[in-house]
Amino acid sequence: MTPKPSGKKLAELLLMSIVLVWALNFTVVKFSLEEIDPLSFNAFRFALGMGLMWVFVWFRGMRIRIARKDVGRIVLLGLLGNLLYQMLFIVGIDRTFASNAAVMLGTIPVWIALFSHLFTAEKMYRIQAIGVFFAFSGVVLIIGFGEQGLSFRGESVLGDLIIVTAAMVFAAYSLLSRSLLETYSPLTLATLVMTIGGALLILVAIPSLIRLDYASISALSWGGAAFSGLFAIGAAYLIWYFGIKNVGAVRTATYQNMVPVLGVLFGLIFLGEKLHILQYLGCLLTIAGIMLSRGKSR
Repeated sequence: MTPKPSGKKLAELLLMSIVLVWALNFTVVKFSLEEIDPLSFNAFRFALGMGLMWVFVWFRGMRIRIARKDVGRIVLLGLLGNLLYQMLFIVGIDRTFASNAAVMLGTIPVWIALFSHLFTAEKMYRIQAIGVFFAFSGVVLIIGFGEQGLSFRGESVLGDLIIVTAAMVFAAYSLLSRSLLETYSPLTLATLVMTIGGALLILVAIPSLIRLDYASISALSWGGAAFSGLFAIGAAYLIWYFGIKNVGAVRTATYQNMVPVLGVLFGLIFLGEKLHILQYLGCLLTIAGIMLSRGKSR
């Protein structure tokens, strides 16, 4: 009989699967935003994401209960990880280039490592710090040496700054969730956090939803909202929490550096794109960074 994978091995497998979804999500979001405004798009995908979470809760017969002392922290996570982060992400990607956004969000593990080292007991070894540096350097090489390269034109600077802020917010969100995961299951916490933040996102989007020309939206754009909501949000939040609990915040976040790597490979395989030699080096650096950062913290 084949042994079941341990919690850590299962978490790593799930994180790799969600990386595939995230690699496609940038393209899907950018395409859908051509026909759907950012706030409405967020509302649609979070309605689907929340629905998926509650289906899981119902399917498992769970009863969601929280201690009164934890209400404030859970609300804070909902505000950080859903309302604030998602608004920054969707507005930022709408105002900048997908390549720029990928690089800026590639700083998430760097911020997590820095915040962990400064504010928690999870200190980095030198080899972990080198791993995070390698991973981020690899992302920069991959994106920076494509056909068009990085573009920091004037109109995209604001979008870039918004995405960097989003990365910092998500880093803080990931670290703050760890203590609650000692009390609540990943499914319970993810459902609560998404429901709080998602409900607020939908409320914020009501004026945009009223003005939206629904008849002009294509089936592909609706499909993009469904893909982003069900997979890039719903399934991803479950896996993200499971990863933080089983392999740690730094190692979980570092997987995001694989997203641009897979994006390059998809272009190579399906679109016949040719890589610059430094992009190949970037792929190697990113993978090496992930391996190095997997070491245990002090």
